[in-house]
Amino acid sequence: MLKKESQNLEIDNLDIQILTQLMHDATKPYTEIAKELVISGGTVHVRMKKLADMGIIRGSHLIIDPKKAGYDITAFLGIYLEKGSLYKDAVEQLSKIKEVVELHYTTGSYSMFAKITCRDTDHLRYVLNEQIQAVKGIQRTETLISLEESIKRQIELL
Repeated sequence: MLKKESQNLEIDNLDIQILTQLMHDATKPYTEIAKELVISGGTVHVRMKKLADMGIIRGSHLIIDPKKAGYDITAFLGIYLEKGSLYKDAVEQLSKIKEVVELHYTTGSYSMFAKITCRDTDHLRYVLNEQIQAVKGIQRTETLISLEESIKRQIELL
C-alpha cells in the first residue's frame, strides 16, 4: 500500500488496478474499467478524483511520435554550470527552449542532464550553439546522441 505521508492518505489495491489500466490506455472509459474490476463507474470516478486531489495523478497527455512529426534526433546533454547557485536561472532560461523536453538536476559530473529533440543535426547544432550554450551560467555541455529508444515506460505500481 502506497502512503502519501504529508496528507496521511493511502491508496489501495483497487486504486492501483484503476491506475494501471489507465497508464496503459488513458482513453479507456471509466465504465469499461468498472466492468473489468466489477465495480460501479461512479466508484472509478470517485477514486480518480481522490487520486488527483492527492497529487498522484498530475494529468494525462497525448503522446506523439517525434520521428513521424519530423524530429529525428534525440540527444542527451550533460550540462556543467559555472556555479550551483545559477541553477534556478539556468532552468528558467532552458524552459524557454522548446527542444528541451526533460531537464534534471543531478549529482555526479554534470550539474544538469537534459533530453532534447531536434529535426536533424543542423537543428541540433543550432539548438546547442545558439540557444543552450548561450544560457547564462552554462560553462559547457557534453552531447550524447540516442541511436534508439529501446524502453520507455512509467513506473509500474505494486
